[in-house]
Amino acid sequence: MRLGTQRALEIISEACRHIPDELLNFASDVPWKKIRGIGNILRHEYHKIADDVIWVVVTQNILPLKAAINAIQESVGDENQP
Repeated sequence: MRLGTQRALEIISEACRHIPDELLNFASDVPWKKIRGIGNILRHEYHKIADDVIWVVVTQNILPLKAAINAIQESVGDENQP
């Protein structure tokens, strides 16, 4: 379960790296640099990862991140409509 969760966080981190910076401004309160960076920690410094840190990320940070991504998606959708 732990490894699967960590892998999912790696994927989220990598996906955030592909969001253009101008779109990230729609959710400027989100710590994008940290989100982008956690993937590197999970991939390269896995021996330093504390389970309680992963738990906090999953239980406290994922839902606000999802809301921010939804806001970005809505803003892009609004711009592309006639």
